[in-house]
Amino acid sequence: MAVAALRVETTPSNPLDMIEQIVAANDWPFERRGEAEMAVEVPGRWCDYSLYFSWREDLGAMHFTCAFDMRIPDGKKGSIHELLVLINEKMWLGHFGLWVEEGVPMFRHATFLRGTGGAELDALESVVDIALAECERFYPAFQYAVWGGKPAQDALTAAMVETVGEA
Repeated sequence: MAVAALRVETTPSNPLDMIEQIVAANDWPFERRGEAEMAVEVPGRWCDYSLYFSWREDLGAMHFTCAFDMRIPDGKKGSIHELLVLINEKMWLGHFGLWVEEGVPMFRHATFLRGTGGAELDALESVVDIALAECERFYPAFQYAVWGGKPAQDALTAAMVETVGEA
């Protein structure tokens, strides 16, 4: 069943133009792949992250991913799927998934902009900030599960320990 439109809406402007401003302000290398796609490389504490933005004008939605520079071996994918469930229970915005063909964990989020008057710079900055913060927060859990051989719950618990002070 389709929902009837109650009023005529204008198409939101392309949010990738604003993302490009954010990326340039941070001096992150990027490649604009036409009007609908952008790839960005961001250095992190644990690894470099590959950000990918895709704009669907027909939907009025922007899809965003932040992929880790990490490959999950085939033999570890079962435990990583369990870890993804545990991590996603703690998420407020977006979710983590596994790009199966490449074996790469990633943060994913879609923003629906139709009817909102378009994207706002502050909101887009927040989405990028949150994605990078969550990737940094949970990266150790993936490392513990993949390379440390820890069960998903133990990997998550170990990664969530807050350190106090400096050694």
